[in-house]
Amino acid sequence: MAKDKLLLIDGNSIAFRSFFALHNSLSKFVNKNGLHTNAIFGFNKMLDSILEQYQPTAALVAFDAGKTTFRNGKFDNYKGGRSKTPPELSEQMPYLRELLTGYGIKSYELPNYEADDIIGTLAKEAEAQDYAVVVVTGDRDLTQLSSEKTIVAVTKKGVSEVEEYTPAYVEEKLGVTPKQIIDIKGLAGDTSDNYPGVTKVGEKTAIKLLKQFDSLENLYEHLDELKPSKMKEHLIEDRDNAFISKDLATIRRDAPIEISLDDVQYAGINEEYLREFYHQMNFKSFLSKLDQTATQDGVEAVKKEVVFNVLNKDNVEQLQSLKGEIDFYLEMLDKNYHLSDFTGFVIGNADNIWVSDDVELLNNSKIKAILEDPKIKINVFDSKRTYVGLHRLGIKLTAVNFDILLQSYLLDTNDNSNDLGQLAHEHDYDAIDTDDDVYGKGAKRAVPEQTELFNHLARKLAAINFLGKQLDQELVKNEQNNLYWDIELPLAIVLAKMEISGIKVDRNRLNQMQSEFTERLSEIETNIYNEAGEEFNLNSPKQLGVVLFEKLKLPIIKKTKTGYSTAVDVLEKLQGESPIIDNILNYRTLSKIKSTYVDGLLKVIHTTDEKVHTTYVQTLTQTGRLSSIDPNLQNIPVRIEEGRKIRQAFVPAREGWHILSSDYSQIELRVLAHITGDQNLQEAFKNGEDIHATTAVKIFGLKDASEVTPNIRRQAKAVNFGIVYGISDYGLSQNIGISRKDAKKFIETYFKEFPGVKKYIDESVQLAKEQGYVETIAHRRRYLPDINSSSFNLRSFAERTAMNTPIQGSAADIIKIAMIDMENELEKRNLKSRMLLQVHDELIFEVPDEEMTLMKELVPKVMDSAVKLDVPLKVGAAWGNTWYDAK
Repeated sequence: MAKDKLLLIDGNSIAFRSFFALHNSLSKFVNKNGLHTNAIFGFNKMLDSILEQYQPTAALVAFDAGKTTFRNGKFDNYKGGRSKTPPELSEQMPYLRELLTGYGIKSYELPNYEADDIIGTLAKEAEAQDYAVVVVTGDRDLTQLSSEKTIVAVTKKGVSEVEEYTPAYVEEKLGVTPKQIIDIKGLAGDTSDNYPGVTKVGEKTAIKLLKQFDSLENLYEHLDELKPSKMKEHLIEDRDNAFISKDLATIRRDAPIEISLDDVQYAGINEEYLREFYHQMNFKSFLSKLDQTATQDGVEAVKKEVVFNVLNKDNVEQLQSLKGEIDFYLEMLDKNYHLSDFTGFVIGNADNIWVSDDVELLNNSKIKAILEDPKIKINVFDSKRTYVGLHRLGIKLTAVNFDILLQSYLLDTNDNSNDLGQLAHEHDYDAIDTDDDVYGKGAKRAVPEQTELFNHLARKLAAINFLGKQLDQELVKNEQNNLYWDIELPLAIVLAKMEISGIKVDRNRLNQMQSEFTERLSEIETNIYNEAGEEFNLNSPKQLGVVLFEKLKLPIIKKTKTGYSTAVDVLEKLQGESPIIDNILNYRTLSKIKSTYVDGLLKVIHTTDEKVHTTYVQTLTQTGRLSSIDPNLQNIPVRIEEGRKIRQAFVPAREGWHILSSDYSQIELRVLAHITGDQNLQEAFKNGEDIHATTAVKIFGLKDASEVTPNIRRQAKAVNFGIVYGISDYGLSQNIGISRKDAKKFIETYFKEFPGVKKYIDESVQLAKEQGYVETIAHRRRYLPDINSSSFNLRSFAERTAMNTPIQGSAADIIKIAMIDMENELEKRNLKSRMLLQVHDELIFEVPDEEMTLMKELVPKVMDSAVKLDVPLKVGAAWGNTWYDAK
């Protein structure tokens, strides 16, 4: 058995895989200098995984020296079909070399040759010296190198997992030996590398031929044995192509490399260099890992020890020394904290940390008095979660001070986590593990033994203690402290109370709807089968595609790898072609409403109170809008009657009460008028005009509002809201069914009629380019790392975001302020009415009959005075027996 092991990494291949594996998170991986870092991050993850798995004694990363190699001289258009490397990847390549320097791994390239040839040549030399060799690549072409001493590890699921190809596995997986892989390429060609092979010969045919003839050369020597066929004709005609293709696919194992095994011996990382590199790249998680596992002078570096006391009923008296300001954390492992079991808690300050896994202790009068004392400021992580959890234990959390989760979210909405350990790492505090590290993931998630649990909880308290003041100072520096203290922190408690209250759902009405939907879907399904002339699986896109485009001969709009596309946008383009299309669209819509909202709500009604208790997510969206989960009550459809009827199931919790709904009218457009200062827009709102009709008159050149038809108003409405969302002429043309030319004209006319809007848009983008972020009226920030990107698409998206975030975010600020003010009014007046839900621009209450007259006046009054704008806020209110009736 070989004692030495050589690791050879295909640098370009892994870089590409890393880049595209994290391509959807491109905007997240940007350092403070604007450098994209996703490929570097992915490459680093691969290195950590591979080094741990294979423990090499020698290592090399091979790179391509350039686009032109000896293969281009043999075949003019070799790799000619490949798209240009994204500039966001190209800019990262030099830094990949710096990463390798930090890891102590040599990198190498050879002019006129590819990385594959370097790997093939050095692998051959290593095998001769009895090394075990591991080749890591994202390109299966390198599996031709597998041998008794060489494993080719091909990346899958990004770059951290690999599939090992040995000669036996190659034969099992591909049906050929490693040396026959180049023969397959000779026959089938390679579209990726752009060489031809033999016409109409694919991989399956190639494998079949090789099983019979063993090699390309032997096949052509015995070509006469093949029966006359088109394939034989192609083999004869494309003989030259076959042999040149095999040659191009063959990895050279005699490249003139000027590097030897002695040059690539692996001695481990350069910790100091790597630490500085991670700081430069803003790789906080890798820095944290260095702190935990790095070695220095042979001694393992460990986290600073956290000293804690185990709390029990015998020593609880000692907590009386906690005064003024304390830190507290209540552990619940499940995401749904309304139902989660309690794991433990920790309480104290920097000098005294007390830990327990017995949550019943919290009801001890001494501890309860501390948590409910309005004079003791309490620092936490996730005040809403903590408030709800303590409420379940009969304790009312009174005076929250620092909430690390909210503070971090406000500092950068792009970079926050609901895991305290991960969030701490993002703020360069590394003396804590993540929950996944301690408890595990998925089915393996479990509470560890007591010592480890207590140590983890103690470290959480230390992190809260350390970060609270630091993050508060950063908020003050950003002029965001009022946003935290006046809006987000009080709102968290308001939301906690709403979640605890829940809203009653009429189970009988949902069951009735379930039956109605089932019957209606069955009718539509029968109609579809009659129109198709046969029964088939309506939920199978493949079967549906065959019926629509082969049997019924409807126009083919779009094809996929597996057949015909039957996506919604495709079916919408076919409307009018056949009655079956409308029925299919209707079936899909009703089916989704039934499964998501009717069936879905029935599953989450709490049996104890017949209510649903949604969870509001306060730290998710980058505009500041709230979202809700378990269940999501903010996406109940309103555009179609069947969807709106879901609201019939939401009812007051007791007799003699009704549902009251109050919502802002066109709040985003009013915010637009305020922020832009556009005189024409402001005048329209001040005069109480129908803003969409006013816009229609201006952009369509009409005499007055009397000429505005419903369709024209609809188009003007699309333009108004399109401007808010930074819509393009193409997007507008698709939305309202007009030509792109006309859409462009509408937008240009809009900007001419409302010049303040155009000025605001230009200035917003310019300001974002200069400072890297935009703000709402409450100083809520959104950082835009792609605003100066060299990529047109990324830059354009960032520019649109710069326009619309201040508008959408300010609207979110306003309703949050209104919710806080409303809750204060309810408490001040000692009213029984309760705020139950917030759905975008709408607040829903349950109100006893004796308070309805007052509430119908009070709610709109409070909402329209939440913030003073240069235009009036308009609020409507309605009430009824159900949420549906309150319209």
